[in-house]
Amino acid sequence: MEKDKVLIVEDDPDTRFILKRSLEKSNYKVEATENGKTALKVLESFSPKVIIADWTMPEMDGLELCQVLKDDARYKLIYFIILTARSSLKDRVTGLDFGADDFLIKPVETQELLARIRSGVRIHNLQNELKQVEHKKAIIEMACTIGHQINNPLSSLMLSLENFIQEAKTDKVKHGQEDIMIIRESVERIKNLVQKLMNIQNPEIVKYAGEKQMLKIDNKENS
Repeated sequence: MEKDKVLIVEDDPDTRFILKRSLEKSNYKVEATENGKTALKVLESFSPKVIIADWTMPEMDGLELCQVLKDDARYKLIYFIILTARSSLKDRVTGLDFGADDFLIKPVETQELLARIRSGVRIHNLQNELKQVEHKKAIIEMACTIGHQINNPLSSLMLSLENFIQEAKTDKVKHGQEDIMIIRESVERIKNLVQKLMNIQNPEIVKYAGEKQMLKIDNKENS
């Protein structure tokens, strides 16, 4: 089972070491760095569910980092815990305004920290599941919309094709039969596509050329 990932952002090396060691002993995969700027670099290759960041740090403090991440769709679901020696209500409100999800007052008690992280992981997982459900719902709605929009002109095309075939038989036109066959096959392919789009249940996005992606609909559930 893959370990849940946590990023520690703390400028004090001793505190950073102790936090990292405690979390690793509790079976988390941990990265640690000294300020917000270096944290942004770490996030390019490390995807944590929870970030624990000190409020006061050089170059970019915890609140600045929090605001940057909460404004970025790639990182906004990360559960963000602020470590601070400040305990006033005003400070907590300020932190919440910047997008922080939770606060811990220094010095941090290990069991409370682990409880807050577990809570953060659960919330992150639930939010991510909800996001995936909403994404699938949007794809299904889009597929159904496209299917319905194609369906009307397709019906007209099929009717026109059948009329053309009947007229060709009446006029005893022998040439052009190959063209008629190709048109009919193309219409059938579009018809099958429309049915798959309108009945899609579990949409899947796959790569088809380099970094390009497309909706996979040719599967057992939708065929």
